[in-house]
Amino acid sequence: MSSETTYTGKLGELQRLNSALAANGGDLPDLEGSRTKLAGMQTQAQDAVKRQAELRAEKQELSRQLRIIFAESDRLATVVRQTLKAHYGIRAEKLVEFGVQPFRGRKAKPVEGTPQPPGPTPQPPGPTTAK
Repeated sequence: MSSETTYTGKLGELQRLNSALAANGGDLPDLEGSRTKLAGMQTQAQDAVKRQAELRAEKQELSRQLRIIFAESDRLATVVRQTLKAHYGIRAEKLVEFGVQPFRGRKAKPVEGTPQPPGPTPQPPGPTTAK
């Protein structure tokens, strides 16, 4: 019984079994049909593993290309947004259509000495009355 769990391990076991069957073909004429079928399956498995490796390499290359494209597009989008601000002005609400936040001013900082609006007053901790 096979204890291999990886495709590479299973393929290795398949190759060893097929080689042993081919080497002992004279002793095992009844298994020749099964050995031939097993050899075909081994070839299919090798082709599939090879194709999988090619696709993995292609996926890595495409991922690298996407990183480059998105990095360049981010830079260009920044330039376009700055150009839009220069064209419409930093306060224009038209910028919202392009996903750019217009400058709407800052909240005034409270001047020292100006009374602050009253907030909730904290209650002093005291004994609670149980009923």
